[in-house]
Amino acid sequence: MTDENKQRLDSYIEAVNRRIDIYKNSYGGNSSDHQYEVTQAMWYSLEAGGKRIRPVLAEEFCRVCGGSSEQALTAAAAVEMIHTFSLIHDDLPCMDNDDYRRGRPSCHKAFREDTALLAGDALENLAYRIIADDDKLSAEKKVMLIRELTEAVGIHGMIGGQVIDMYNDGTEVFSDEKLLKMYMMKTSALLRAACRMGCICAGAYDRADDAGNYADRLGLAFQIIDDILDITSSEEVLGKTCGSDAASGKCTYAAVHGVKASEEYAAVLTDEAMTYLERFEDNKFLIWLTEQLLHRKS
Repeated sequence: MTDENKQRLDSYIEAVNRRIDIYKNSYGGNSSDHQYEVTQAMWYSLEAGGKRIRPVLAEEFCRVCGGSSEQALTAAAAVEMIHTFSLIHDDLPCMDNDDYRRGRPSCHKAFREDTALLAGDALENLAYRIIADDDKLSAEKKVMLIRELTEAVGIHGMIGGQVIDMYNDGTEVFSDEKLLKMYMMKTSALLRAACRMGCICAGAYDRADDAGNYADRLGLAFQIIDDILDITSSEEVLGKTCGSDAASGKCTYAAVHGVKASEEYAAVLTDEAMTYLERFEDNKFLIWLTEQLLHRKS
């Protein structure tokens, strides 16, 4: 079963990467002026690899809800564009000021800082456009998908979470409630959108809440594991700077509670997430993937 799950994971990643290549050829531009530098920066970051977890979740939730994974490919690519835009902006000097992402220089290090800012903006814009341009999606589904993305990005989602994180500079110890609220907004929000969008693509609107509740717990566990890896892993394994949270004085769940207690809480959250997966048939791949994310090393 593990080999079968790994094959499915790889096939989902390959499918979304092929779709991204199509968008690159359609929207990438080929001019030699300064505008082309922004498109280069966009694809530099989008094609840098990564786990592609969000698009995989969109594809799989579409499948388990009675659709085909191909029906969710536009939504999957859009989610990955939004995720990449958020990483570009997170790494900027005015935010987390990280020099490396996915094993190579961050976008603002490979290009100009202002170019990176605009590349992130352009990716966010393109995510909405590819949904609007998809002639296989109904108008109703397009509106629902775009609404999910805007909610995930907005003031009650990633942007709101980043605002909280801007003040996480060591001048105060965040309560668990405030930390988990920030994690829910910064990490869970886009995972939630991805899972719900998969259900929407399948036309299974009544399944979206269960998928979203699963993603909420998954996102919290995912971020806590990230906190742990920032303490215990290496730059070579993670592909980004380790110890940056401690260096910047940030309060994280692992810093407050320690590695062991954080691992235990991440496991509890993962178990809670699993209870929502029980409501979906043919859920073996999702269970396997959720377990893999809990025990990941990068």
